[in-house]
This record gives sequence, C-alpha cells and structure tokens, in this order.
Amino acid sequence: MDFLGFELLAGAVSTVLRPDVLAVVLLGVLAGLLFGAAPGLTATAGVAIATPLTFGASFELAMALLLGLYCAGYFAGSIPAILINTPGAPGNAATALSGYRLAQAGRADVALSLAIVCSVIGGVLSLLVLMVAAPWLAGFALEFTAVEYCVLGLFGLMCVAAVSGGALTKGIVAAAFGMTLGTVGIDEVGGIPRFMLGMPELQAGVALIPALIGFFAVGEMLSQTAERSGGDAAAVPRQAKFPLTHLPGLLGRNLGLLLRSAGLGTAIGVLPGTGPTIASWIAYGGIGEKGDRDVRGVIASESANNAVTGGALVPLLTLGIPGDTVTAVLIGALLIQGIEPGPFFIVEHSHLFAQILMILLVSAVMILVLGLVARRALWLVLLCPPRILLPVVGVLSATGTFAISHAPFEVGLAAVLGLIGFCLGRFGFPAAPIVIGLVLGPIIEVNLRNALVANDMDFSVFVTRPISAALLAALLALLAWRAWRVFGNRIAR
Repeated sequence: MDFLGFELLAGAVSTVLRPDVLAVVLLGVLAGLLFGAAPGLTATAGVAIATPLTFGASFELAMALLLGLYCAGYFAGSIPAILINTPGAPGNAATALSGYRLAQAGRADVALSLAIVCSVIGGVLSLLVLMVAAPWLAGFALEFTAVEYCVLGLFGLMCVAAVSGGALTKGIVAAAFGMTLGTVGIDEVGGIPRFMLGMPELQAGVALIPALIGFFAVGEMLSQTAERSGGDAAAVPRQAKFPLTHLPGLLGRNLGLLLRSAGLGTAIGVLPGTGPTIASWIAYGGIGEKGDRDVRGVIASESANNAVTGGALVPLLTLGIPGDTVTAVLIGALLIQGIEPGPFFIVEHSHLFAQILMILLVSAVMILVLGLVARRALWLVLLCPPRILLPVVGVLSATGTFAISHAPFEVGLAAVLGLIGFCLGRFGFPAAPIVIGLVLGPIIEVNLRNALVANDMDFSVFVTRPISAALLAALLALLAWRAWRVFGNRIAR
C-alpha cells in the first residue's frame, strides 16, 4: 500500500474526534508534559508506566494515551532546558545551550515560543513523511550496517565545534573525556570489564541520565552558588513579552534551517537505535559556532528532536524494529492489542495506521495550543530567588535520577559528575562536548569494531559502501569548509 485513501482517513478522523478519544489524548499530552519537564522522568519512562494501563482498552484509546504522551514528552524536556539549564531529557540537552542563554538575556518567551512551534512543525513534517514514504524509508534503513552507523557517529562529533564556545581545543579535550567515560563498564564486543574501579554498579557503563543531570543541572547549581555571595543575588533580566504575530517572520527568516533540521530528525529517527539525542546534536552542530547566541539553536535542536517521533515509527510499523527507546516500549503496547508490527501491518491494518496518523496530528495541535497558552506563566520560574530555586532543582535532579533505576548509586554518580563538570568549567572546559562524547563514543567504538570484524579488518569498507562513502565525503567537505573559514579569516586579517 503506497498511500492512504480518502475513506480510510475520513474514518480515522471520525474515530479520533470522538469525545472519549480526545479526552484520552489530552490526558496523554498532559502526562507527557509532566514526564518531559521533570528532569530524569523521560517520555520513555512515561510510556512504560502507562502501557500496562492499556490492558482491556480499545486500540484507539490505548494509542491516544501512549502517543499523546510520546509526542508531548519529547517536547516538554525543552521547558526546564530553557528556564533552568536542566534538560528534561537527553534529546533536549542541545536546546539548553542556546535556550538558557536566551532566557538569561530576557528572551525566555521567545525561546519557549520557538521551542513549542518548532517542535510541532518537526512532528507534523515527520508525520507527513511517515504517511507518504514509510515503506521506502524503512527499506533504506535496512541498508545501514555497522559501517554506516560508525560514520554517522563520526559525523555527529562535528557538532563539538559548534558547542565549544570558541575554545575548540578545550572542546575537543572535553569530548575525548566524554568518550573515555563511554568506555566504562563491560565491553560490548569482547565482554571485558573496563575502568570500573571495583564498582559492580558500573557494569552497564556511565548511564546517560545521571551524566546529563550531573553535568548540566548539578554543575549549574554549583556554578551559580560559587558566583553568588547571597541567596537573593544576581537578579534575572526582565523577560520581554514576545508577540505571537512576530513568529511567522522569525520562522520565515530561518525556514531553511527549520526544514533541514526536521528532515534530518526524521531521517535519523528512521534508523533503528539512534533517537532524538543524536538528531538534536547533529542538527545543532550544523548552525555554526555562534548558534548558542541566537534563536537558531532552539529552532534546529527542537525541530530535529521532535521530528524523530514520526521517523522512529517507520521501522516499528513496517519492520517491527523499534526506532528508539519509546517505540521499543510501544511494541509491547501493540502486542497487548493483539497486533504484531511488521511488514504486513500497514497492508492488513491500514485503518489502524490511519488512526495512528490522526492521533499524532491531534497530539501536535494540543501541544501547540497548551504550550502557547501557558508559555508566559512558565518563565515566571526565573523570578524565583536562587535560595529557593537551586534547592528545588537539586531535589528534582536527585528524584529524577533515582526514578530511572531506583539506585542510590546513580544519585551519587550524578553528584560526582556534577562536581567534575563544575571543576572543568572553572578552567574553561565546556560541559556539552562531554555529553556528546559520552553519547557518540560507544556508538563509534562498537560499530567500528563490529564493522572491522565483519570485513576481515579491512578499513576500505568505509569507502567502498555507497552510503558510508557519501557520509564520509560530506564529513570531509564540512571539515574543509570550517577550516577555510578559520584560516581564511586569519589570512584576511
């Protein structure tokens, strides 16, 4: 089936617009906003908790709850990222870099408005791709092997240049430190324990959520505490109200970036095992070194982050392979409904596929309305005195970390990593490249080793496979362009 007929779409619209289905979608969106905005409580955790509640529910009600939570959870992590420099989820870490600076400059309303609208646009564009090109994109994703995933990880490291704040050397060192952290634990290829310091809790490696909360939230708390002698110091700049009538012009001036980032997020979402974190970092890395000083960082990272939602459903619904962690949980939800996702799902259950599309669209509309209505109340958190705000952030960080695995060790790990990040920050080493290295390091290492083992240690496989060669060519072109900009400016001076 290459397209959906009018009758199928009309039937799906009539089903999804039922009052009970709309109410459940709204419930899912509100739950997603809660889970996404609370540091550590990701959309994955929310969908996992909600899935058992769908026993006995109809397909449309079950998907209304879970998909509403899925979409809202991906967006809501941008709220604390912008307001308190604490990403609600790993996929929103890139948003914190530019969004928090905008908030500190009195432009929180601008950042939140853009995050809301770009998230919705990214989600809707990925939905259109899911509707039109799902079978073809799923076939393309099957062409990716360990070779392509390794090169994709290298491509992602390019964004280190964009998040290093002008200190590229220190950014590279920080990224190398993050990649070193990524080697802690049991080696996935050889099964050998590495750098565990006698702690069995590190067998699975340094978990991303404690690292994220440690380097961003705890590190920020320590930095603000060190810079202030009193609890009421450092007043937040007055937040200017942003008229929504200015949004079309602002988005129009960045339309190319918005569409490019949304397309990138959709394409990365199609690749199983990638997800929003990689998508948002790669999109952020494409805006240049000064992207953390203007709205482009929010536009790029949030549109790419939320475009993953539709893209990740492509391999789930056409191949039965999860595109990210949330869609892995959704497999269980579909099985509860007696539906096995795979190559025959769209053909045999086209009406259910149409319902999924309509639920995703309604979820996007609800996020847009709720977000824009409530956005001006959200940034009032910045007016909270530091003596109150910082302890609240600390409690949220601790509970969010503990909620993931119920392990006190990870709370201590977040504290230790936060202290390390604070110390590195005092010497000018940025935290963002550390997180990038931690995310991409294991992807590069594992896929590099698997690719070489599968090809008799022949490195030429990276240039003989068409997709890998194209990615490498694009990577070299970007490196040459950046080098030309740097050295060309120096020669011009």
